Amino acid sequence: MKSEARTLNAATPVVAQPAQVIALNVPQKPRARQRWLRPLLQRLIPASCGVILLLFVWQLASMSSKGFPTPFATWQAAVTLFADPFYNNGPNDQGIGWNVVASLQRVAVGFGLAALVGIPAGFLIGRFTFVARMFNPIIALLRPVSPLAWLPIGLLLLQRAEPASSWTIFICSIWPMVINTAEGVQRIPQDYLNVARVLQLNEWTVMRRILFPAVLPAVLTGMRLSMGIAWLVIVAAEMLTGGLGIGFWIWNEWNNLNVENILIAIVVIGVIGLLLEQALMLLARRFSWDK
Repeated sequence: MKSEARTLNAATPVVAQPAQVIALNVPQKPRARQRWLRPLLQRLIPASCGVILLLFVWQLASMSSKGFPTPFATWQAAVTLFADPFYNNGPNDQGIGWNVVASLQRVAVGFGLAALVGIPAGFLIGRFTFVARMFNPIIALLRPVSPLAWLPIGLLLLQRAEPASSWTIFICSIWPMVINTAEGVQRIPQDYLNVARVLQLNEWTVMRRILFPAVLPAVLTGMRLSMGIAWLVIVAAEMLTGGLGIGFWIWNEWNNLNVENILIAIVVIGVIGLLLEQALMLLARRFSWDK
């Protein structure tokens, strides 16, 4: 019986089942357009929401406060103002462009002098213990002083408002350069200096070939902080000293009750400060060793 069952099973025809096709999910490569579009939207959408929120709060403030301009009124004033930003109708009537240029010139002078003095001073303070012990109490005493407290000293010493503003920028922006440079020098690995001793390098060669390349990122960080302070202080200094400059321009517009122009100047100051900081940040990343 078992053999007959085997014979019957072997003779039974086998019905072929249709093959089932299974689709494989092959990941597709993102298109070139999607590679840059998605990160761009991830940045633009939150930023746009923030701008819309700011305009909404601005509109509410203008509705609840008499005399405060609306965003649309400020935009109309900006169109008129930037139609000719470099007009010149005399020493006391010049466009906002010339005032911004004058402020940038003062910042460049004060910031440049602070870099020429502060960076070498930071190297000496970080390199030599005696120099550090000599100057650290002075830095700790003078650094917290308010920037505008130095303006009368500059007026007394220089007898003119124009160099007094640059003096204020100098004395306020020098401290971050000195402190960051000194800390950068002190954080240099001791092995670097030991190699310099073995090679019997002189102090100038150690400064130029070992210390400066290693400390450059810290120096650029100090310069970025100093630039922010310099651009912050110049507006307040120009309000007190007068003359051509964005700070005096704001004060003059307030005396004329042109609040729209004051708001425009605030935006201009913020944009220029942001551009200056971003430029120094890009420079700092270019010379960073942590890439």
